[in-house]
Amino acid sequence: MLRCDPVRTPVALFALALLVRAVLFGLHPDAAYPDSYYYVDVARALQSGHGFSVNFVYSFVEVGGRLPPHPMLPIPSNVYWLPLASIVQIPSIWLFGPTPLASTLPFLLIGSLVAPLTWLIARDIGCQSRVALAAGVAVAIPAAATIYAAQPDNFSLYQPLATAALWLAARGLRGHHRSFALAGLIVGLAALSRNDGILLGVPVGLAFIWDRWRAWRSRGSRLPSIRWIDAFACAGLFLAVMAPWYIRQLVVFGDLSPAMASGRVLFIRTYADMNSITSDTSLAAFLGQGIGPLLLSRIGGLVSEITLFSVVCCSVVLVPFVAGGLWARRRSVDFGPYLVYGSLLFVASALVFPIFVTHGTFLHSAVALVPFGFIAGLEGVVLAANWAVRHRRGWTEERAVPMLLIAAVGSLILSAAMFSALALPVWNAERDARIAAGHALDAAGAQPTDLLMTADPAGFEYFTGHGGVVTPSDSLAVVNDVATAYGIRWLVLERADITEQLAPVIESKVRPAWIGEPIFSMPYEGPRTGDPTIDDTPALVIYPVCIASADTRCMPSAIGHSAATTP
Repeated sequence: MLRCDPVRTPVALFALALLVRAVLFGLHPDAAYPDSYYYVDVARALQSGHGFSVNFVYSFVEVGGRLPPHPMLPIPSNVYWLPLASIVQIPSIWLFGPTPLASTLPFLLIGSLVAPLTWLIARDIGCQSRVALAAGVAVAIPAAATIYAAQPDNFSLYQPLATAALWLAARGLRGHHRSFALAGLIVGLAALSRNDGILLGVPVGLAFIWDRWRAWRSRGSRLPSIRWIDAFACAGLFLAVMAPWYIRQLVVFGDLSPAMASGRVLFIRTYADMNSITSDTSLAAFLGQGIGPLLLSRIGGLVSEITLFSVVCCSVVLVPFVAGGLWARRRSVDFGPYLVYGSLLFVASALVFPIFVTHGTFLHSAVALVPFGFIAGLEGVVLAANWAVRHRRGWTEERAVPMLLIAAVGSLILSAAMFSALALPVWNAERDARIAAGHALDAAGAQPTDLLMTADPAGFEYFTGHGGVVTPSDSLAVVNDVATAYGIRWLVLERADITEQLAPVIESKVRPAWIGEPIFSMPYEGPRTGDPTIDDTPALVIYPVCIASADTRCMPSAIGHSAATTP
């Protein structure tokens, strides 16, 4: 393998990572899912002088989990999501305007830092130079998670920040005083990127406690590696970063974590409860489901976590090598904070947020496990190669180790290509459909102030400029109540993301009188099932919504038995 140059290697790794992300951006230059839509929408509101606000309700979590007494738009943003992914877009939006490139550029640059950072960490903790180089290349193209690396989302922020925080905490245990103090700053930035970034403070705090316990146990023969002044500086830097945001949350919402206050996040039993304004999300209802469903949901969350990490982050092939490498490093202080954080993340996600595991929450955090995981995995590959050399006649370390390292990194690159090839056409098709929907609304005479009801209000704001409200996971009567309260003018249904209650509407089985004839329908072009009810259901349909009695866009018509009924 190539010899590592201490100057050229990190620059080359950064360039490689940036090239990969630039190619992905070229293949899909827009935001692609609700998280990234939301961050861009908030950034554009900030740049235009509207502050932290959005002209949509992406989830009823943002309005207390219920229909507010006085519904209005816009509303204060960031009840649930953190602000850093929006803040970093502001300089480039000022320079280039509210364009996809302006929103994505910071994430391309910041996310690419993780490749040279991984190389630096591997060298710092004593890995072979070829392991460090292979780890840097692997993180530049991190298996199935690569597809998210060019999105204006916190993947590209949280991964280098969390990795740096864990590394700095470990360096503190080795006597690097400034590193431990700086860890507090990085944890603060990570916590501004993701809600569960606060978990990074646990291994940092435990590192200090363990260091003090180890010094006490030595009965004076070992001095603490982390001084009290370092610990105070660490905590002070964390508070300096987080205090302004905490103050904003208290002033605007009256709570440090307003998303938790309604119980909508902590006590939901199904993901549909997130967007239901009638479901009971109290602690009593949560516990009332019984021990069986509680245990099953937690076990299911843990299984999903292991599966997601194995497939998306390790491409399956690297899993046994990661396990072997971590076992070999189990007593190393360099991996101590990483192992604590990883264990805490798996346990906390399974116990507290199992419903969200399969909806992206865990994956957003799990990318932080990738750099150290790849280092351990590639060290595991070296261990396997050395074992093979001892047991296979004719094998030498000079041939076996590079060959297996290249094979391991190659499998990760192949996984990145395969998952990108699967995801990009889906993202592009959804983008094209939503752009077409925007043109259809313009052709139908929709005004810029017209509000939409959709499954993804942040996405439709991004593509069409129309604000709106998420479709509630409730009865048609409740949907009507929400539409009336917010003055919704158009209902947009997508077969790929539709509530159970609205499925009969897009299937043309039922249509209440307050929903008019479709003004736009995009045929479904996916795989056929042979069932006409499914195959003939359009991919996207736009209906006028008539709340006011004077609105003549919705003429009575009979579609099925319940066509003209009004809930």
